[in-house]
Formats: sequence, structure tokens, C-alpha cells
Amino acid sequence: MELQQLRYVIAVAETNSFTRAAERCLVVQSALSHQIARLERELGGRLFERTTRRVRLTPAGEAFLPAARQCLEAAERAAAEVAAALGEVRGRLAVGLIPTVTAVDIPGALRDFRLRHPQVRVSLRVGASDELAEQVREGTLDVAFLGLPATARPRGVGRHELSRERLVAVVAPDHPLAGAPSADLRRLSREVFADFPAGTAGRAQTDQAFTAAGLTRDVAFEVTTADYIASLVGPGLAVAMLPPAYAERLPGVVALEVSDAPVRVQHVIWSRSGRTPAATAFLTVLGVPVPEADGR
Repeated sequence: MELQQLRYVIAVAETNSFTRAAERCLVVQSALSHQIARLERELGGRLFERTTRRVRLTPAGEAFLPAARQCLEAAERAAAEVAAALGEVRGRLAVGLIPTVTAVDIPGALRDFRLRHPQVRVSLRVGASDELAEQVREGTLDVAFLGLPATARPRGVGRHELSRERLVAVVAPDHPLAGAPSADLRRLSREVFADFPAGTAGRAQTDQAFTAAGLTRDVAFEVTTADYIASLVGPGLAVAMLPPAYAERLPGVVALEVSDAPVRVQHVIWSRSGRTPAATAFLTVLGVPVPEADGR
């Protein structure tokens, strides 16, 4: 069994096509098909069902794929560790971030990182804080940027607090509150809200603040992206509460302070076990103090 064969299997599984997999791997299709057939003979079973219309994994292929990914990742990590011991950072850096991260200039940090370590391949994944934290724990992501309520702490990962900020209210330009210097939660509780889905970290900080104040609110619109929340606020369909630095960048809405606003804490997190040289180098670029070996 060879690493290149594993790469070919993964490419076919992800593209559902021998042709597209060969294009991705920069190899002729006949060579890719030959190597996969050779691997199947060695394993004693078919990994793919092939028809004229589709390619899909067999049950044996479904069982083989996670282990193939783990083997390939382990091999790449081993090569990266050797390179790091020789003074060169290379390999893969998988970064997760919430859409509203403002404590760090992500493009600027990646520019500085790439200037120092041009051999590293970088992948970015945008998602919700809870999902990103789980992916760091699983090892799918190396580093992630989260936004959490002040009462929450990421568990099972290394972490560094980046900033604390009070959310602001965001309203339409013609809303009665648009000209007010500030508002409070009691006044806002009379409004219709757009917010993140119930149970997510992005929603929790605001829900907790209203509950602590003994208030309820009407969240008529649940949205998975902050940009689309603003799209509902602008026409006057709803109001929202968002981080101030993010709200400042939104066109067509007005932000105002909230006297008893909830606090959001931004964190950067990383895996406590198996931190890659690329992840350590990226955290160094961010100025994050990282111990030589994270404890559990």
C-alpha cells in the first residue's frame, strides 16, 4: 500500500469521478485507475462501484476512507515534523473562523505567515463557534477563532483570550432608535429580532442577557450568517445585536450602544495534543504565548 494510492482513493471519493480525481492529482486517468485497481487487489475487495453514470464508495470503501485519511495526515505530519527539526515549517494549516471575528486581522496575519513560511498550504473554514471548537478537538482544524459569551470557556483545547466587547444594537436608518445615543434591553425587548439559531454560541450571549434581566424577546428570524442578519435589519424587518467592530462595516444600518449589553469574548484555540509545526508558527505570528507542551 502506497501513500499515492491513498491520495487517489480520497480524490475519487471526494469528486465522485475518476476523471476529476485524475485532474486534481495531476495524473492521467489510466494511471490513477490502475493504482486504485492494484490497491483493491491487495485489499481483496472493491472500494468503488463504477457505472457509466456515477462512481460511489462501496461499503468496504466507506470503511477504508477514514483510515486512509488518517494515514495520509499522519504521513504529512511526520514529514512536517522532520522539516521543522531542520528549521523549515511546511505541511498544512487548517484555520477555522467565525464570520464576525474582529480581534485579529485574519488576512493580514495570513499574509505575514505566508511571507515567513511559504511552503505551508493554508485552508480556511468559516462556521459557528461550537462547530469549530469540536473540529479542533477532533483534529480537523489546527487553529480556530471563536466568539463566546463571557461565561463560556472552550474545553479540551488550548486557548488564548483575544478581546472582550459589548454588543451593540443594529437598526434600520429610519427606525425610531436610529437617532438615539443608546438604548437598554428593556426598550429593545419590544422589537422583533433577527439572530443566530437558538442554542448556538452566537445566540447564547444575547439570550442570557435578556433572561438575566427578566425579559423576553421575539426572535422572528433565525439566520446562520451575520451578513444576512444585516440584510434583514436594513429594510426594517428586525433589529439585531452584533459586535461593534463588525457592525461598523455593515452598510445601510445604524449601530447604537446598549447600556446593559451582553459581553462577547473572542478566543483563539488550538489542539492540546498533536499541535503541528505550522500551527505553532501561526500562533507565534499572532503573538500568542504557547507553551512547549500543552497540558490536558
